[in-house]
Amino acid sequence: MSEFLDLEAQDGIRMPWNVIPGTREDALSCVVPISAIYTPLKQVPDIPVLPYSPLRCRMCRSILNPFSIVDYVAKIWVCPFCFQRNHFPQHYSSISESNLPAELFPQYTTVEYISTAETGPVVPPVFMFVVDTCMIEEEIGYLKSALAQVVELLPDNSLVGFITFGTYVQVHELGFGLLPKSYVFKGTKEVTKDEMLDQMCFFAGKRKPTTGVIAGTRDGLSSESIARFLLPASECEFVIEELQKDPWPVPADQRASRCTGAALSVAASLLGVCVPGSGARIMAFVGGPSTEGPGSIVSKSLLEPIRSHKDLDKDSAPLYDKAVKFYDQIAKQLVHQGHVLDVFACAVDQVGVAEMKVAIEKTGGIVVLAESFGHSVFKDSLLRIFQSSDNDLGLSFNGILEINCSKDVKIQGIIGPCASLEKKSPLSSDTVIGQGNTSAWKMCGLDKKTSLCLVYDIAKKDGSNTIGQAASGFDQEAAAAVMARLVSFKMETEADFDPIRWLDRALIRLCSKFGDYQKENPSSFSLSPRISIFPQFVFNLRRSQFVQVFNNSPDETAYFRMVLDREDVTNAVVMIQPSLISYSFQSGPEPVLLDVTAIAADKILLLDSYFTVVIFHGITIAQWRNAGYQDQQDHEVFAQLLKSPHEEADTIIRERFPVPRLVVCDQYGSQARFLLAKLNPSVTYNSDNSSHGGDVIFTDDVSFQVFMDHLMRLAVQ
Repeated sequence: MSEFLDLEAQDGIRMPWNVIPGTREDALSCVVPISAIYTPLKQVPDIPVLPYSPLRCRMCRSILNPFSIVDYVAKIWVCPFCFQRNHFPQHYSSISESNLPAELFPQYTTVEYISTAETGPVVPPVFMFVVDTCMIEEEIGYLKSALAQVVELLPDNSLVGFITFGTYVQVHELGFGLLPKSYVFKGTKEVTKDEMLDQMCFFAGKRKPTTGVIAGTRDGLSSESIARFLLPASECEFVIEELQKDPWPVPADQRASRCTGAALSVAASLLGVCVPGSGARIMAFVGGPSTEGPGSIVSKSLLEPIRSHKDLDKDSAPLYDKAVKFYDQIAKQLVHQGHVLDVFACAVDQVGVAEMKVAIEKTGGIVVLAESFGHSVFKDSLLRIFQSSDNDLGLSFNGILEINCSKDVKIQGIIGPCASLEKKSPLSSDTVIGQGNTSAWKMCGLDKKTSLCLVYDIAKKDGSNTIGQAASGFDQEAAAAVMARLVSFKMETEADFDPIRWLDRALIRLCSKFGDYQKENPSSFSLSPRISIFPQFVFNLRRSQFVQVFNNSPDETAYFRMVLDREDVTNAVVMIQPSLISYSFQSGPEPVLLDVTAIAADKILLLDSYFTVVIFHGITIAQWRNAGYQDQQDHEVFAQLLKSPHEEADTIIRERFPVPRLVVCDQYGSQARFLLAKLNPSVTYNSDNSSHGGDVIFTDDVSFQVFMDHLMRLAVQ
């Protein structure tokens, strides 16, 4: 395990198979695809930063690296990908075996180059706040205080724009300081760039050019006309203070008239007109479902419920496909402009995150889902984006990722927050997964933690059988993270896909291939330590929120999957198989099995399931706490026992984004369900051995033991 973590620390990469099978047939029989989870901006200690441009192969454009073959006498290097011979340029003339440039050092498999060809002036980052005003006064108050804090944290040189929406969309002219002034757009239709240029007086007193693209200061707009809508952050507090509830009355039997889609369309077009190609984020704060204009997800009548998973399965959500198509167009526009869409959805009901997913994911946006703008999940997550600390996100804009492979390897695609640049090449596989059919991708927004899942294809038809060695380099955690992304992707894109059956069949095939057993003898079955934990990951993945959509809304499912698709292996494993720590008088904090038998009356459990952190008190502990023993002088040990899990929970919450929800509950209390839903039901209401003094789970789900018995029986057939 440690060698995989070392590789991740050095290069930011984890692969399920670290010994790659040699032929296509072997790769297919490995079941888990040949893939990698890569974190481009991972903080690598001691990474060399080179003050010149990379040296590229003249044939395949790959970069000089430690695997290149170098002839120091003739000053020639051979590309390891296409075997093209390349001459070194003049400034490499002094290289020799004892005087290597950093990019040829064997330990520097990742290096950074400082780009030297600067194009034009550096444009400051732009933040376009798009704020929903169809909310109760209390929610607007919470949002105003959160936005005021954010504006103070923004970098001094950053520009801010402001759009509010309800029944209509209002673009605020911040540069007009004498009194509040805004341009109003109808919420029922999209706004094109041309309409925006005309209606918002970008050419007041001047002739509008009749040809060419009009965009930004380089193409026809004056910086004064742009400065009316984008002001430095320090001059924007006054708009936030004047935020008011949407004045249009809402009948008691109807939802508020909210034009989220039109507002995002206006924001995208305004940024496309003012600052195309520069780092900009649309930060949308949404407090309810879109009911008006393009991208609406439900009608205004409260008699019509918002679509559920059942409706989507039966094709009885008439607005869903239309809304997804609309947001796909916005995604294409934003990717072309190089801008990001972030969504902060804070409402008890759904707001349409499932429809917006395509635009958020393709632009590399951030999504946070909470119940209220006053909830710590929203407030702390929003501040975490802008606070500079050890755990800051390190937001970056407009990255381009290019992949080069050896001739026997092709790329199927990427699952994660990026968009295809449609650069078709011989490297592209015929099978497409995620963003495929290309060898280059655009990442409009990314941060230190953003991770992509790259899926490969082995093209070689015949060769020696290397399948036996493959198991020695199997990374179980990376394999679980890849399978979770893959099953989520298939559930969204394939009709009539049965995820449980697909996962079960994949696991049976893997165990048949790599297990040790005698035919038709389940008791002889065993797995090497390299693979032995993988069935446990699959068991928990089958029960996770990524596969079991029952009891979750489409918005919640989309949110969980978006976070899974951008996180690294360590965090993905916590989402699939939560960690459980037990605190008791007898011993210090110790990890315990994710099983109902871990519950005891005199223990405290801390469950970390990534999105929720649960502190669970056994019934005896809860009774002592309610009696106030922790406040008495001779019970300091008990007071410390109560405090320890809270300190650990605070550490988890401080390091995580989005900030998880903290649930503090007691055994037999209503919120104990947050823990019980994640535990292996080894003791249920119809078990024989339910007298161990712990708890019982009322479920018909199979336990891990029953699951393993079935797996062994089927694997040895």
